[in-house]
Amino acid sequence: MECMGDRATLLETGRYTQRNAATATETTETARGNGGPGARAAGSVSAAVAPGATARTDADASTDPVTAGASTDAMESAGAEERHRKAAARGDTASMSALGAMLLRRGDLDAAEPHLRGATAAGDRAAANNLGVLLHQRGHADEAAGWWRVAAVAGSAAAAHALGRHFRERGDEPAAEYWLRQSAEQGHALGAYALADLLEHRGDVGAERWLRAAAEQGHREAAYRLARMLELRATDELRAERARLTATGRPGAGLPGAGPSGGGVAHGPPGAARSPGPGAPRSASGAGRGAGLVDSVANLRLSTLDEAAQWYRQAAARGHRRAALHLGAILERRGELKEAGRWYLTSAKDGEARAACALAFLLRDAGDEESAAVWWLRAAQDGDGNAANALGALHAARGEPQTAERWYRAALTAGDVNGAYNLGLLCASQDRTAQAEQWYRQAAYTGHREAANALAVLLLQAGDTIGAEPWFSKAAEAGSVDAAFNLGILHVGRDDDRTALTWYERAAAGGHTEAALQVGIALLRDGDDQGAERHLRCAAGGGSAEAAFRLATLLDARQPPPGPTVLGEPVAEKTECEEWYERAAEQGHRRAQVRVGMLAAARGDTTEAARWYREAAESGSRNGAFNLGLLLAREGNEREAALWWSRAARAGHGRAALRLALLAARRGELNEGQRWCARAMELGPAEVTERAARLREALHQELTA
Repeated sequence: MECMGDRATLLETGRYTQRNAATATETTETARGNGGPGARAAGSVSAAVAPGATARTDADASTDPVTAGASTDAMESAGAEERHRKAAARGDTASMSALGAMLLRRGDLDAAEPHLRGATAAGDRAAANNLGVLLHQRGHADEAAGWWRVAAVAGSAAAAHALGRHFRERGDEPAAEYWLRQSAEQGHALGAYALADLLEHRGDVGAERWLRAAAEQGHREAAYRLARMLELRATDELRAERARLTATGRPGAGLPGAGPSGGGVAHGPPGAARSPGPGAPRSASGAGRGAGLVDSVANLRLSTLDEAAQWYRQAAARGHRRAALHLGAILERRGELKEAGRWYLTSAKDGEARAACALAFLLRDAGDEESAAVWWLRAAQDGDGNAANALGALHAARGEPQTAERWYRAALTAGDVNGAYNLGLLCASQDRTAQAEQWYRQAAYTGHREAANALAVLLLQAGDTIGAEPWFSKAAEAGSVDAAFNLGILHVGRDDDRTALTWYERAAAGGHTEAALQVGIALLRDGDDQGAERHLRCAAGGGSAEAAFRLATLLDARQPPPGPTVLGEPVAEKTECEEWYERAAEQGHRRAQVRVGMLAAARGDTTEAARWYREAAESGSRNGAFNLGLLLAREGNEREAALWWSRAARAGHGRAALRLALLAARRGELNEGQRWCARAMELGPAEVTERAARLREALHQELTA
C-alpha cells in the first residue's frame, strides 16, 4: 500500500498535517454490497469498508476490505511482503501501513492491527483509515469511527465516506450528511453516491447532482439510479403530454392503453392482444411491457429519455443486470429490437427473470415461439409471475387448458394477481361460470380493475344488474375505461342519459373510442358542433368508422355549395371531409361508401363511383344498390340495373320501385309495372308516391282501354 506522502505529527494535539499536500494520494472504498457496486474510481490505491448497508446495489457480494492499487499482484507476492516486513521492522511508516493493509486484506486481523496502529501513530492517515476498517470488522464501531474521524480531518475522503456511513447507520443524518459531503466534494465516487442516497431518501433535489458525480466516475449503481430518475422524469413528461393532447382533442389523442371500442359491454382486458388465447398475460413489469417504462408520443421531447438510456448503457456495460433490462426496454420501445434483445439476453443470463420474460416476448413476436417458451419457462421457474401467465396463454392458445390453468395458478402463487384474472377468463371461455366468478372476485378484491369489470359483465349477463353496478363503479374509479363505458351503457338502459353521458365522457377522456363517439353524438344532438367535432376526431383517430363518417358529415355541412364546372378547370384536391368519408368507407361503413361513390360520380369518375356503390350494395345498402343501378342504366346495361333496383326495392327503397315500374311500362309489362307502382306508393316518400299513383292510373287505363 502506498504511503500518504510527507507527514508531521503534532503530538500535543494528536492531529495530522501535511507539508506536501500535492504528493498525497487519497484512498477510496471499493467494497461491494455495503459500499456500492464495486467500481473503483480512477487513481485509487487503497480502500476502506464503510459500515452499514444503506446503499442499494445490483447484486450481493462479499465485503472487500482493502486493495493495493494497480500493483496489487506484485505487492501481494511473498517478496514484496518480506521487503515490507523488513522495512517495517526498521520503523518505516509507509511499509508498516502497506503491510497492515496487505494483512487486513488477507483477513489476518491480529497480525495487521499492530502494523496499522504503528503507522497511525506515526501520522499515516491511510493507516488510520484502515485501522478503522479493522476495528469495524471486529465490531468496535465507535472506536473505528474515532480513527475514521482522525483520518477524515486529515483529509481522507475514504475515511469521511466511512464516517458518514457510520453516522447514517446510527440515525444521525446531519452528521452523516456533513461527512459524506466532505467526501463527495473531494471527488470520492462512493462518498458522492452515499450522499445522493441520503438526499434522495429525504426527497432533496440535490440528489441528482451527486448521483451524476458518482456516475461520471464510473460508479455503476449511481449510473443505474440516475438513469431511473431520468426515466421517471421522462414518464412524467409523457403523462403531461398525453393530458395536453387529450384536452385539446387532437387526432390520435386516444393514446396507448385505451380500452377496446365496441358497441356493447366490453368483455376482454385492455392490452391482452399481446398474448395468445384467453387469459393473455399483462406485459412484463419493467421490461418494455409494463410499469414505469415509457411509450412514445408524437412531438414529445425525448432528450431526458435519451440521457437515461446512456446511463443505463454505462451501468449495463459494467455488469448491472437491471440496467441492461431497462436499456433493453427503451430500445424495444424505439423499435431497435435486435439490440434490445442483446441486452435482454445479457440481463437474463445474469439471472434477471424479468429480462428473460421480455426476451421471450421478443422471440414470440418474431415468430420463434419455441425459444420464447424456453425463456418464459426459465423466468417462471425463477418466480416471475408474468412469465407464468405467458406460458398459460401459450398453452391456452394451443388448446391445452389444463396446462394453461397450471401456469396461471403458478403465476398466482408467485404473487401475480393477473393469474387469478386469467383463470377467470379461462373458466369463462369454458362456460365454467361459477369458477370464473370465483376467480374474478379473488382478483377484484385485490383491486384488479379489469377483473372487477369482468365480474360485473358476468353478473350483468346473469341478470344481476344490482350486483353488477358496484363492481363496474369500483373498476371505473380505479381507472378502467371499459368499466366507465359499461356504466354508460347501463344508465342508457335505464333512460338516464345524463348520468350515462357523464360516464361516457370519463371513458372518452381515458381514450375509449366508442365512448368518444357516444359523447360526440350527444353533443351533436345538443347543437355543440365544436365539442362534437373534438370527440369525433378522437374516436375517428381511434379507428371508429361511424365516428369518421359522422365527422365527415359535420365537415361536409360546413362546405359551400359547389359552383358550376368550368371547362379546363383543374380537378380540386380531396377535401378533409372526403378523406374521412374514405377512411370510413375503407372500414366497411356502407353509408360512407355510398357517399364516396356520389363524390366520385360528381367528379365524373364513374368507375370509382361504381366500385364504391357495388361494395355498399353487396353489403346490403339499398342506396348503394339504387345508385349502382342508375350508373348501369346510364351505360345502357338496364338488365343488371334492374337486378340492383329489385334488391333495393325489396329492401324498402321507394325510388328503386318507381324505376322498376317505369322500366316495366317501357317494356310493355303493364301488370308488372302496376305491381311496382303499388310498391313505390307504399314505400314513398311523398314525391315518389305521387308519381307512382299517376303512373299506376295511366297503366290501368292502358290495360282497360
